This record gives sequence, structure tokens and C-alpha cells, in this order.
Amino acid sequence: MPLEIIRTSSIIRETSKKYHAEGKRIGFIPTMGALHEGHMSLVQRARQENNVVVVSIFVNPKQFATGEDFDNYPKDYGKDTTMLLKAGVDVLFMPNASDIYPNGFCTTVNVMGITDRLCGKFRPTHFSGVTTVVTKLLNIVNPTRAYFGQKDYQQCAVISRLVCDLNMDVQIVPCPTIREKDGLAMSSRNIYLNPEERADAPSIYKSMKHVEEALKNSKLPLRQASRKLNELLLSISTVTEVQYASVYDPESLVEITDVLPHGNGRGPVLIAVAVKMGATRLIDNLLIQL
Repeated sequence: MPLEIIRTSSIIRETSKKYHAEGKRIGFIPTMGALHEGHMSLVQRARQENNVVVVSIFVNPKQFATGEDFDNYPKDYGKDTTMLLKAGVDVLFMPNASDIYPNGFCTTVNVMGITDRLCGKFRPTHFSGVTTVVTKLLNIVNPTRAYFGQKDYQQCAVISRLVCDLNMDVQIVPCPTIREKDGLAMSSRNIYLNPEERADAPSIYKSMKHVEEALKNSKLPLRQASRKLNELLLSISTVTEVQYASVYDPESLVEITDVLPHGNGRGPVLIAVAVKMGATRLIDNLLIQL
């Protein structure tokens, strides 16, 4: 079936109603374009688990603060469309900002608590923009399942909380981070890196893996994990700032410095970092079992 491109919310809503009436399950991947193999892994998973796959491309202005890269965010809609066509996507939803945020728009959806931590400390308006647009997209597309990459672990946690709290009839499916061969997490923003920064960038993943192994082998106490991680990241020559780097509870995103929150001293914990290489902000994480 050829790729159907839809640009208005009223038409995508009617299209989804038709698929649901036929008893078909809809898998949905919301994106901001600049697609890469990480996005394609979400498409592949959705293809396996649903009858119809819908991808949206919308660079959401409300999740960018003043001075962030909204105007320069990478856009290559021709390449994106070709990738989606090859991947067997059924519908591409590409709305205009005026369709998503019509004149007089004055509603914001906020998830409290977990949005104040990690990236929320450094991008205070970011998650309200994310949760507002995701709420709108889920209401418009009305999918059976929606797929999100775990590279943006906090985003997955926030959206899962949103869907649970608002009793939304959709299953949120977090999917593993896809990495380059050298370990760098795939991201649309990687194209901002200059050659020296790109050569250094895999050291972010190596730093997290070093701390993971030290924790698992009891060579590093939890209370020292953040200091060690910061030390490793700051030793990378092109890293200009470490915004956060530590071990966190995977549900609350509260930093763990002593006792694991699971009571028995075992369980999953999240190693998460955000650094700047030159002017480019990169995030990464590992969900590990202790």
C-alpha cells in the first residue's frame, strides 16, 4: 500500500476511525523528523505489532525555549518521506503549526514532579510543550499503541505517567536506544557535532558503561557514582558542561546516593547524563540491573 500523506487533523481523525471500524490496530510514532535508524526501529516494532503504522512529523515550537535550536532544527522532509515509504509506513501525518495550535490556543497539559528533574531543571518549559503536543496527537490519531525511544528516558516516563493519569486508551511502548557502531546514541542533533566532537562523543557511553561495571562489581559505592561519572565526562576534551550525571530511581527519577529504593538492595536503576559538547546538548542513559 502506498504511503498516504495527511496534513490536517480532521482527515487523520477520520482515517483512524475507518481503520478502527475495520478492526485494525494502529501503531503510532510521533517524531520531529530528521529521521534515523532509531526512528526506523520504532517503525519496525510498530509494524510487527499492528495492522496500520502512522508516523507524524511535527517540529513542535512549544517544547523549545528562547535561545534553543527551533529555527535550526534539522529538516529533510524528502529524505524522511523516502525512509518511511521504504519502511512500509501506511500514513504520514504532517500538520502545520496553525492546525495544532490554532488562533486563541491557550491550553497546556502539565505532568508535575518528574518533569522538574534531570532535563526539566535545564529546560523548564520543555516538558509542558511535549505533554501538550503528545496529548493532542494521541487524541487526533487515536492509536492502539504509541512508540517512544528510551534514549529520551525521561520523556518516556513523563508520557507514561500522562497516559495513566488521564486514563487515555493507548498503550505506551518504550523501545531500546539504538546506537552507532561506536556506541553513540542515535539522535537528530548528532549532525551538529564537528569532527572532533563526533570523535569524542562515544566516550559518553563508555563513561556510563565504566560506572555500570564498577557498580555491578561492587568496586564503586552508589554514593560515589555521580562523582566518578562527572570525573569521566569532564575528562573528555570537547565536553564543555555536564548538566547532570548520576544514578536515579527509574520511576521517580530521584537521585540515588545510598540505599536502593527496592528494599532488597537489588533492582533496576537508571544511569543518566546530559552534557554539552561545544554548543550541542547530548543526553544518554542506561537502565541497569544491580
